[in-house]
Amino acid sequence: MATQVGIIMGSDSDLNVMQAAADILKDLEVGYELTVVSAHRTPLRMVEYARQAKSRGLKVIIAGAGGAAHLPGMVASITPLPVIGVPVKSSNSIDGWDSVLSILQMPNGVPVATVALNAAKNAGILAAQIIGVADEKVGNNIQRYKSDLEKEVLKKVSGLKEKGFENSFD
Repeated sequence: MATQVGIIMGSDSDLNVMQAAADILKDLEVGYELTVVSAHRTPLRMVEYARQAKSRGLKVIIAGAGGAAHLPGMVASITPLPVIGVPVKSSNSIDGWDSVLSILQMPNGVPVATVALNAAKNAGILAAQIIGVADEKVGNNIQRYKSDLEKEVLKKVSGLKEKGFENSFD
């Protein structure tokens, strides 16, 4: 399975959040790599990663960052690839809002798709959906995943009915 998604984070302390992106990509059979690239502590590594990403075969980058959360935006300013930002509620965070707003409020010309606070799983799903537009196997895996979500909800609806709850919608 070729590596198509780069998962980067500002610190290994973000791994507990970013692991969810790796897990869903694995389930959807999308090849990924995962590493630490800090915008503040290793800016030259960040620049090289962003510059080389496309030529190395990546199609999407997922960048997780907490606090000031510059990593997604800085990477997006360098690479032509789509970047999905994951705001991470870190120990130095202002309840996560600083990370959310830092990633969300990008200037025109430097877009970063932004998921909810700590929502790395959604970032992985979005990356797979982007790849699935041109990759039929990944597209089919996304369809299966969405179908499984629907089945889970309908099973819960049936469970409520079995417990005697009425629903005039059905």
